[in-house]
Amino acid sequence: MQLEIRPDPAEVGRARRWARSRLAGSGIGADEPLAETLILLVSELVTNAVVHTGCPAVLRLSLPGEAAEPAAPVRLEVADASDRAPVPRCVDGEQTGGRGLALVDGLADRWGWSPEGAGKRIWCELDRCTDPPQAATAFGGGATAYEGYEGLAYEAV
Repeated sequence: MQLEIRPDPAEVGRARRWARSRLAGSGIGADEPLAETLILLVSELVTNAVVHTGCPAVLRLSLPGEAAEPAAPVRLEVADASDRAPVPRCVDGEQTGGRGLALVDGLADRWGWSPEGAGKRIWCELDRCTDPPQAATAFGGGATAYEGYEGLAYEAV
């Protein structure tokens, strides 16, 4: 399933509503912690694409059906036409932005990015068989993988 995203901040809310509507039939209840974490990750990745690239993007969501293996992960991808790599930033408590990738890192079981055509694809996965990380341990808890970029260092935030 995929959704075309315009480079407009209003698209973030539309992406969240779209992702929520796709949960039906996936075996993930709309009020489950996994669903809430998924919607937060949609919000963060789409916001990054809209705010930092100024390019249209494509949101892809892979939700296993109810009959799927319980351990099948939920996968979220955002592809955009910008070749700028995502860079986690260190921000102080006064700044209102800059924490998106830290949230992705803390909440997703895996995440990474790779080039796609003239742009890139940022992805994350949530395992269905485990509870999402608690907010208190969210920062720095996820495993980060960079597809196709050996030797690229991740800056801890």
